[in-house]
Amino acid sequence: MGHRVYGELMRYSHDLKTERKMHLQEGRKAQQYLDMCWKQMDNSKKKFERECREAEKAQQSYERLDNDTNATKADVEKAKQQLNLRTHMADENKNEYAAQLQNFNGEQHKHFYIVIPQIYKQLQEMDERRTIKLSECYKGFADSERKVIPIISKCLEGMILAAKSVDERRDSQIVIDCFKSGFEPPGDFPFEDYSQNIYRTISDGTISTPKQEGMKIDSKTTVGKAKGKLWLFGKKPKGPALEDFSHLPPEQRRKKLQQRIDELNRELQKETDQKDALIKMKDVYEKTPQMGDPGSLQPKLAETMSNMDRLRMEIHKNEAWLSEVEGKVAARGDRRHSSDINHLVTQGRESPEGSYTDDANQEVRGPQQQHAHPNEFDDEFEDDDPLPAIGHCKAIYPFDGHNEGTLAMKEGEVLYVIEEDKGDGWTRARRQNGEEGYVPTSYIDVTLEKSSKEHISALADSAVKGAPRIVVRLQHFGNL
Repeated sequence: MGHRVYGELMRYSHDLKTERKMHLQEGRKAQQYLDMCWKQMDNSKKKFERECREAEKAQQSYERLDNDTNATKADVEKAKQQLNLRTHMADENKNEYAAQLQNFNGEQHKHFYIVIPQIYKQLQEMDERRTIKLSECYKGFADSERKVIPIISKCLEGMILAAKSVDERRDSQIVIDCFKSGFEPPGDFPFEDYSQNIYRTISDGTISTPKQEGMKIDSKTTVGKAKGKLWLFGKKPKGPALEDFSHLPPEQRRKKLQQRIDELNRELQKETDQKDALIKMKDVYEKTPQMGDPGSLQPKLAETMSNMDRLRMEIHKNEAWLSEVEGKVAARGDRRHSSDINHLVTQGRESPEGSYTDDANQEVRGPQQQHAHPNEFDDEFEDDDPLPAIGHCKAIYPFDGHNEGTLAMKEGEVLYVIEEDKGDGWTRARRQNGEEGYVPTSYIDVTLEKSSKEHISALADSAVKGAPRIVVRLQHFGNL
């Protein structure tokens, strides 16, 4: 269609424009020639008219002098000569005017009866040829459409089959595999029993739980501030992409690193094949020197070897990052599993009133409903429950914190450290307003508090005295 219809129409349209322009130019030339003939005729007519008036004036002057008795004979002769001259010039202009008039009438007849009809006839023939060409193009267009209709019908049938084979579950799984972050969801909120002191009396033989200052939760440090830091609808990262993809969530980082390692391996394979080809070519040149100089291949071979070394270093570096990510994910899974086991043991040793006892019978008579959610406290401390500060840190460099779960900070800003770096390069910190998130360990100067050990001991004492949540918190400090 593009060759037989569109291309042909464009070429023919250009030819028609050129031919039409030529015919119109011929018509303008014929009109200009007719106008010139009319001007010549009109000039000769005006000149003849002027000479006739001059002859009439000479006639009147001669007659006046001839009838005047006082006029001399010389004056009469002079007037007579002037009359003869004007009469002769009027006769010549008359003949000239008649000739020009006859010529103009002939050219005008030729213009309107021969030249202009011929031009219009040529324009008409041109338009008829254009109509014929258009009909041929319409036919070619229809033939092209008719030939491709079976192909289009087959394509439409394929589209229908493809639409019928759409699997929304599979598509959703593809999206999940592509965009899952690898972050762990937050756990449930714990039940904080403030009625223990109401129903517990000194006569019960139980030791009341003293209020520990370390147990107080700052009202400003609300869970709501930290909540959503790793949620689905957080802001997308706007900062520059880092070489090790540490700005991405764990799962996305692992995929990116694996993809880069695959690309580097493909490039390394290409360079290896090129090196083998160069070595074979060098051997051929050494055996048959007339085919080429073996030394000319040495620079290219050295460059290929250098590229291979560079690619191996890149692969090793990315594999180290990948191992770090995979080890971090595995460590998180082991840590959560260990917390679940310890938590089950701890809950089994809690009495109905929340006191700690060594009596196995009382352990059996404990509330069974608590075993329905063995991960309740562990999930809470893993994600949502605000952790106590174990130190403080000072920002050495500014950090934007556009990614989900990260915390923006300015240079020189002081933050609370609530979770140390576990080998992945990130430290969990909190502002005074309760906002939490991860910051790069290399961007901060960390100082751990000495009183944290004393605080752990105090929590252990409280656990022995019967606070059920303290046992879990102690277990969490053991994980730290």
